Amino acid sequence: MSPTAMSLTTTSRLPICRAQDPQKRPPPSAKATPPDTTEGLSRRRLLQSAGLGLGLGLAAARLPAPARAEASAPPPALAPEDATSNRMSYSRFLDYLDAGAVRKVDIFENGTVAVVELDDPALASRTHRVRVQLPPGLPAELLRKLRDKGVDFAAHPVEPNPGLVLLDFLLNFGFPLLFVATLIWRSITMNNNLPGGAGGPNLPFGLGKSKVKFQMEPNTGITFDDVAGVDEAKQDFQEIVQFLRSPEKFAALGARIPRGVLLVGPPGTGKTLLAKAIAGEAAVPFFSLSGSEFIEMFVGVGASRVRDLFAKAKANAPCLVFIDEVDAVGRQRGTGIGGGNDEREQTLNQLLTEMDGFAGDSGVIVIAATNRPEILDAALLRPGRFDRQVSVALPDVRGREEILRVHAANKRLDPGVSLGVVAMRTPGFSGADLANLMNEAAILAGRRGKDRITVKEIDDSIDRIVAGLEGTAMTDGKTKLLVAYHEIGHALCATLTPGHDEVQKVTLIPRGQARGLTWFLPGKEDPTLVSKQQIVARIVGGLGGRAAEEVIFGEAEVTTGGAGDLQQVTQVARQMVTAFGMSEIGPWALVEPSAQSGDVVMRMLARNSMSERLAADIDAAVKGIVDRAYEVAKEHVRRNRAAIDSLVDVLMEKETLSGDEFRAILSEYVDIGKEQRETAARTELVTA
Repeated sequence: MSPTAMSLTTTSRLPICRAQDPQKRPPPSAKATPPDTTEGLSRRRLLQSAGLGLGLGLAAARLPAPARAEASAPPPALAPEDATSNRMSYSRFLDYLDAGAVRKVDIFENGTVAVVELDDPALASRTHRVRVQLPPGLPAELLRKLRDKGVDFAAHPVEPNPGLVLLDFLLNFGFPLLFVATLIWRSITMNNNLPGGAGGPNLPFGLGKSKVKFQMEPNTGITFDDVAGVDEAKQDFQEIVQFLRSPEKFAALGARIPRGVLLVGPPGTGKTLLAKAIAGEAAVPFFSLSGSEFIEMFVGVGASRVRDLFAKAKANAPCLVFIDEVDAVGRQRGTGIGGGNDEREQTLNQLLTEMDGFAGDSGVIVIAATNRPEILDAALLRPGRFDRQVSVALPDVRGREEILRVHAANKRLDPGVSLGVVAMRTPGFSGADLANLMNEAAILAGRRGKDRITVKEIDDSIDRIVAGLEGTAMTDGKTKLLVAYHEIGHALCATLTPGHDEVQKVTLIPRGQARGLTWFLPGKEDPTLVSKQQIVARIVGGLGGRAAEEVIFGEAEVTTGGAGDLQQVTQVARQMVTAFGMSEIGPWALVEPSAQSGDVVMRMLARNSMSERLAADIDAAVKGIVDRAYEVAKEHVRRNRAAIDSLVDVLMEKETLSGDEFRAILSEYVDIGKEQRETAARTELVTA
């Protein structure tokens, strides 16, 4: 930027200090009436605000003699605003400096502003003071010129502003001190408000207070009638409700109310629903919170919250305290990174003390839920803390039917819908899955404009939950034909192998990552024990698709469509060898239980006690089971090629075959019962 660009007024091209013409000035002997001082000052301000660049000479000429004398006296050099109100550009200042018209320079504001005393040739020996904005950094060339010209220059330090100093002090010290004092005051007052210091030392902002949800008269809207499929768990909870309602009946026999009940089961089986039901039935104060709400990043917060929770519970005893996902705080000690001083372990120690410490029976019943009981600390599971462990497992066929009736009570079902058949089609479904199934079916029926939920909507909802969303139908071509043979191969090998479930339907409608699907319908009772014959039948059925591709299209045309089947088959065969003892190796359990744990830390700590030779024998046994089952599947395809071709033609035309239609067409070509008996004889080699 050029120096001339730094001028702050429009008068850089005019003389800075212009006086009146001497010829028009009245002679000294003439008597002129001095103008009014106030008028002269007002006129001076007007001219200065107009920016015409008129100097102090004009104003001084209009002032009376005393005022002119005062104006000619140099003002104190305290600040540039007080020294002068006239401005000069930096380039013009350099011109005056080169001309030797600069008498003195006072530098202010850390070298950014200068007040300059000038000799004006137009006013004889008069001196004027102007303000100059200097370039940033106070150029060394300017100082050299001032020294060469013999100009008297001085730098003046910035005088401190008392207001800014006070504000700076408040920002640096005042507010932090006020904040610390507030924290101390809140901590003291909160401790004094607790009876007997209950709840322990409190932390600021309520960090030490528990986030429990309290209901003096619980109104969850759920009773035991709304809970189905878990009859054993309901019975245990009904005993607790009776104990709370009439404790004298049990006390007369010397019975003691359980201090804790631990609900164990997979996700979605109704553990939280059971807690809501007991809250609605017991008619006592109810506290509920999650295990993760105890844990914070500050050590000691969780223990303080535990103390606060039990202090509130004891004040309202008898009462119920429900802790969901207790594994977040009850994890086994000694596995954390922080050793014995981390936040989780201190919280667990406090929980153990509150549940069964020196305080004795407090009338507080703790109900906790978890789906990972194997990682809980042993001290938490002992009697006296959790006296009962209630297993809430996945429902069986009868339990699923009862759950479906509960969730279908407020839905309009078509008379043709059989909830028993739906229960048979949904093995492994939890209560939450069944509730979601009925809701999806209702949504699908509304989307299709129906006034009732039919079997079609329920079947499509099951397919969507298990396999994913329905994809775009495949066009006729080699890919569709290959997928058809693949799925028919699954259905054929499964049907002709004894011990396998019945085919429910075969479809070419893509869902999720699958291009086609074969569904099987389990029996009327979920088998709690699975035989070796049934496992081998599942392996043969899983390899049926790959066998059909190889036999019909040739080994070179085998596709990647059976990758998922091979993964499942290999996993089942390895379980036969390592977990079930169903191989020539013998009845050994070859896998450490901790290695199968769902916890990552427990799996990392698992000890590998398997030798290299034993590992090789396991691999050989798994390979032998799969190879022999694959030969059985290929033999099924070779012996029933005509039936497969006929079934594929119908499937290509209809895209979906029901189980009854499949078996009817297959029966035209082969006696299913006879074929199963022959296959049983052949599979003896596999199961041997």
